[in-house]
Amino acid sequence: MKTLMTTAAPHILAPFKTNAIMLDVIIALMPALIASSFIFGPRALLVTLVSVMTCVVSEFVYRKLLKKKTTIGDLSAVVTGILLAFNMPVHFPVWATILTAAATIILLKELFGGLGFNLINPAMGGRALLRVFMVVMLGLPIYGQLNPRLAFDAIGQATPMVYQAAGMYEIVPSYWALFLGFRFGTIGETSKVALLIGGLYLMYKRVITWHIPITYIGSVFVLAFLFGQDPLFSILTGGIFLGGFFMATDYATSPMTKRGKIIFAVGIAVITMGIRLFGVFYDGIAFGIITMNLLVPFIEKITKPKALGVYKEVA
Repeated sequence: MKTLMTTAAPHILAPFKTNAIMLDVIIALMPALIASSFIFGPRALLVTLVSVMTCVVSEFVYRKLLKKKTTIGDLSAVVTGILLAFNMPVHFPVWATILTAAATIILLKELFGGLGFNLINPAMGGRALLRVFMVVMLGLPIYGQLNPRLAFDAIGQATPMVYQAAGMYEIVPSYWALFLGFRFGTIGETSKVALLIGGLYLMYKRVITWHIPITYIGSVFVLAFLFGQDPLFSILTGGIFLGGFFMATDYATSPMTKRGKIIFAVGIAVITMGIRLFGVFYDGIAFGIITMNLLVPFIEKITKPKALGVYKEVA
């Protein structure tokens, strides 16, 4: 008699293993990490290393204490650690980095059962924690300080979105500066060209498809245009590229169907722009992705294909 085995969603018949997929994601994140270390200096590497080590150790200790199988070999904790660090300012305290990373792994991943069982993307949940609690607790704005060895023509220490909200348009960086990442911001979301290279690599390796990132970025562009905002500025600021390519595409918390992916991405864009235009936060991507993560079961229910040979029962 054969043994029936049950595992966490998603169930994909493909010649890929979890650690191989996570390794591809890590490789795809390296251009952004290299760019951030150049833009912000070596402390960007320190914050990232502390975040990764805390995530790995937290997952290992938690599962050991509960006598569960160790899963750090799947590299998902490493990916979460990198993505979480990418949402932090370069001057973020080490102790706060450790606290945030540990809370992200334990509260947003392991308490739900681990990889595949989490309702929301852990790194994006960690970003929301940073946006809400850490700013209040520490009084720290979410921006970084440029590497003093680099002679950039930059004034002040706020992000471009803060300058725009304050009406200080003369200080807003050019499109080219925003694309390259030579401006203030969190560690991993400033260099759009680096994130684009990583995203294209994931598409080339077929780790992700175009449906979510392209639909999301395109929808933000269109919505910004419709509401009288600068479309290019809207997609080149905040976490649009980082979230679109690396966090909204999380297998466990995004739809599997093509139509579902498009609905999911449009929903994130609507919430993101809604918060940007009418909310109290400058960037609403975290809350957009988290909200749509929770709606994934309903999206998949209405977009699932009909089973072959099955007809609707006649009343």
